[in-house]
Amino acid sequence: MVLLKHCTKPFTPTTMAFLSYSRRHSPHLLRLLSTTPASAATVTISSSAAKNKLLNVFDPDESLAILASASPSSSSSHRFALDLAVRRLASVRRFSDIESLLSARRSQLPAADEASLSSLILTYATANMLSHARQLFDEIPEKTSLSFNALLRAYAKAKKPKLIPELFSSLQALHPSIVPDHVSYGILIKSFCIVGKLNNARQVFDEMLPKGIEPTVAIYTTLLDSMYKKGKAEEAERLWSEMLAKGLKPDHVAYNVRMMYVGLHGKPEEVLAMIKEMEEAGWKPDAITYNYLISCYCRNKRFEDAKEAYRGFMKKKGSYGGPNAAIFKDLVNFLCGNGDFDGGLEVVRDSIKHNKIPDFKTMKVLVEGLMENGKVEEVKEVIRVVKERFPENLLGGWKSLEKKMGLVADGEVAEPVEVTDPVKAAEPIMAAEPIMAA
Repeated sequence: MVLLKHCTKPFTPTTMAFLSYSRRHSPHLLRLLSTTPASAATVTISSSAAKNKLLNVFDPDESLAILASASPSSSSSHRFALDLAVRRLASVRRFSDIESLLSARRSQLPAADEASLSSLILTYATANMLSHARQLFDEIPEKTSLSFNALLRAYAKAKKPKLIPELFSSLQALHPSIVPDHVSYGILIKSFCIVGKLNNARQVFDEMLPKGIEPTVAIYTTLLDSMYKKGKAEEAERLWSEMLAKGLKPDHVAYNVRMMYVGLHGKPEEVLAMIKEMEEAGWKPDAITYNYLISCYCRNKRFEDAKEAYRGFMKKKGSYGGPNAAIFKDLVNFLCGNGDFDGGLEVVRDSIKHNKIPDFKTMKVLVEGLMENGKVEEVKEVIRVVKERFPENLLGGWKSLEKKMGLVADGEVAEPVEVTDPVKAAEPIMAAEPIMAA
């Protein structure tokens, strides 16, 4: 069925603009929409429904069809749906199609709609199309800190922190009417922290107050994060005290940043004391908080306490926002590093239930340890689940591992072969990116 000939419902304005632009600039997209089944593109759905569908759709063409059927909107759901569709196209390097899609969206927006155009600037960054983002910024007739911040965020989103300080300065010189705000300075400080220039970040921070701009909790947190990661704990504690003295109340992110350092270098009792302080301030600990506590127990060789803390968290996970992938990965690494493969298997089974299975390197250590201890059925269980959950193109390592361990294709076990020492191979990782200031 050909969509253009057989559709019984009118296209949304978004679809019409998309088709019009595609007819002139991207015949491929026109062919795509012209051959999409009517049921997929003629029924108008809400932006929220489109967003929810796109979360589970990874095919670029199907993503475009879903987006084209969505009602036009300036809502956050529509922006998120557009971003997802662009991400799918970028994954297969269809940049000309992205340009067609976003140009069609651009043609619908008034030149004075700085908010919507700023959103498009960020969407270009999703595909790392920074030159297009800059061009769109230049086309905005009356620029304010809104579009200024959007372009700065675009460079941050595209992981170009080194370019942000120069961009900040050059834009100010070109557009002196733009007055940077706390968001602008937060992005600039964050960029310096990411590239390891803490002194520059602190200099920008110190320049804010004389300009009448109060640093926010998020900006303090960005600096604290960088200071703790560089081992400047005393300086960080002074900054923490300064933040409190100004009447600013740390949020749960700030508490977690402070807890990160103690979790890496201190005792579990210190982490527990900080959790108590956090709760008294009105913030609930989350998966990140508990990961620091559990990892601290493990670093202090208190593995049973770590498992008890983990089980306590999992029983009350609904109150803490649910587990994240790191809590499973790190604990499996620690337990396998201590030779506790049964404990590691318990954690992996939980990760399977929550669809947050650790990476191959972590899982490899576990299954090799189980195999070495004669837990063949458990190894089969893990491999079976992994094969069910992951696409074929991600299973190469698992197939090699099966062969190495003597597991034949029909699931029977051949003569076991020697495997890597799993205890020596375990490598717990607790790296975190610098916190984003807003």
